[in-house]
Amino acid sequence: MKPRQLGNTDMHITPIGFGSWAVGGGGYQFGWGSQDDEQSIAAINLALDLGMNWIDTAAVYGLGHAEEIVGRALKDRAERPYVFTKCSRVWNDDGEISGNLRAHSIRRECEASLRRLQTDVIDLYQMHWPDPEQDIEEGWEAMARLQQEGKVRYIGVSNFNISQMQRIMKIAPISSLQPPYSLVKRDVEQDILPFCQEHNIGVIVYSPMMSGLLTGTMTRERIKKLPDDDWRKRDPEFQEPHLSRNLALVEKLSEIAYLHGRSTGEVAIAWTLANPAVTAAIVGARDPEQVDSNIGAAEFRLTSLELREIEDFLKEHP
Repeated sequence: MKPRQLGNTDMHITPIGFGSWAVGGGGYQFGWGSQDDEQSIAAINLALDLGMNWIDTAAVYGLGHAEEIVGRALKDRAERPYVFTKCSRVWNDDGEISGNLRAHSIRRECEASLRRLQTDVIDLYQMHWPDPEQDIEEGWEAMARLQQEGKVRYIGVSNFNISQMQRIMKIAPISSLQPPYSLVKRDVEQDILPFCQEHNIGVIVYSPMMSGLLTGTMTRERIKKLPDDDWRKRDPEFQEPHLSRNLALVEKLSEIAYLHGRSTGEVAIAWTLANPAVTAAIVGARDPEQVDSNIGAAEFRLTSLELREIEDFLKEHP
């Protein structure tokens, strides 16, 4: 995997990194259902052994559990990967999640993440959501102070629009943006990705396989059987009328995958990496088999003809 420089940082990251949202498990508002922690740790270690050099997580994933799993997985590794995590989503004793960008909350979250991750410094600390929006300046100032103190190396944002980025850029540079980007969600192409290119902001896209929908393994039957604490069961893209269109898209991707001996998920990921504004993609996995099925996306390249075929399909099926 040939690394790429992430924005204005000195970090060169592999085109795909390990995403830990699903390893947080279930039992909360944005959970993925029950998860085997040992399988999670095995998946993380395999991803790193195969060449990935960064992991993306967040405090809110599993209400702290995902960060704990990442910390456990990395504890005995001789060489640590880059670790990226996020702040601004907090929860109460009942597991109810809300946004908090006050300075004292950001600092408290950072200290808690450092403990769970079993590390002295976070390589990239990201504001998870601009919520509440009126406090983004205060939150960004707090993150910049953490950077100055050496608790975090670089700071970035997730799910921000251009005007929100412009507001906080006056306080401190943005190293990265983490937006949703896939063949199903392309909103950032028109303005946000060009803005990041212009301002040397690295782009790490999340959900390039639309949370498993574009892997070729998601069927109507499987969706019906998703546990009630799996958030995807409530997502419009997993329901009609969107579902039929999305499954037809999967068939097109599977045709291309078959010609190259690749998985359908690898084609979906490679499509996002073909955009010159994208630095890397977060690829989640719940077990070693899922890592194996998607690792090839880091080096796989779609031909110009295949990119056109996919674009034609999307125009015919908006």
